[in-house]
Amino acid sequence: MSDTLPGPETAPETISENAPGTPSEIDRLLEVATGFMASKVLLVAARLGLFTELAEGPLSGEELRARLRLHPRSARDYFDALVALGVLERAGGVYANAPVAARHLVRGEPAYLGGLLEMSDARMYDLWGRLDEGLRTGEPQNEITAGEEGIYADLYDDADRLDAFQQAMTGLSLRSAHALAEAFDWSAQRTVADIGCADGTVLTHLLRRHPHLRGTGFDLAAVGPGFRRRVEGAGLADRVSFRAGDFFAEPLPGADVLILGHILSNWTLARAKTLLSKAYEALPEGGFLIVYETLIDDERRQNVPGLLMSLTMLLETPGGFEYTGADCRAWLADTGFRESRVRHLAGPESMVIARK
Repeated sequence: MSDTLPGPETAPETISENAPGTPSEIDRLLEVATGFMASKVLLVAARLGLFTELAEGPLSGEELRARLRLHPRSARDYFDALVALGVLERAGGVYANAPVAARHLVRGEPAYLGGLLEMSDARMYDLWGRLDEGLRTGEPQNEITAGEEGIYADLYDDADRLDAFQQAMTGLSLRSAHALAEAFDWSAQRTVADIGCADGTVLTHLLRRHPHLRGTGFDLAAVGPGFRRRVEGAGLADRVSFRAGDFFAEPLPGADVLILGHILSNWTLARAKTLLSKAYEALPEGGFLIVYETLIDDERRQNVPGLLMSLTMLLETPGGFEYTGADCRAWLADTGFRESRVRHLAGPESMVIARK
């Protein structure tokens, strides 16, 4: 009798890592399916100000728990989950911000992204829970369902909400603002206007990098105070002005270069084309329009953030959507722009540059 255990007489063939049903394939599906768990861990930490607490120095788990007023039961698991996610470091039971958190998740830091995380936690997380209804009806799932006017209706009348929204938009535009300063030849340009400028993040980065430029921020009047604070804090008040106005109701400011960042995707195609026409009218012959967004790749297969952002527009707006670079270039040609090209900026974001 053989002493060997029953089993195959020959060794099984090596299974390809990407073969159907392999652990790597299953892990990928589970990672996507349970991604909301890791997301919520990070979003709650941003909302609690956990990273800002640790900016003053490392804390023991008990000290951090007490500062955040958390129950003892799962605080350790929560902090260690943040360690596993790479945003905290731990040594001997003492927690500290990982470098990425110190740079981007501490309130008040120049590269703070937490405003976007805080808005995602306070607003977007629950909104995305109604995606199925949005897909069935094609209708927004925000305040509009209760007969209100949507995210922008009361935003500009509430200073705290507006400030939080502007912080979120700053987080969304931060990397592109840095990249834009290098990805376009600004040497021959003298003036630039940011249409829908929010708190002035894009203009301040551009003008710091290119001292010969002068800039104009164009947005609703309520945005003015926050815009001026940022510009003055950057020492650029003598080179940047703010012009209050509604970009659908009034002419756009003239400049050598106009910027539309995260603007067109908020509106129906008809209204987006209206803005392109208004930009064309405001530009001098030879002037440039720069449109940047989380552009969907032309094949609509790769840029997941762009496709997810388009679904966000479904949930938030009556007709907004993200689009491809090819889509935008076609609209620009219809508007009269004689040439255009697409260029990557940072992360999932790209820009379309068009010349009048």
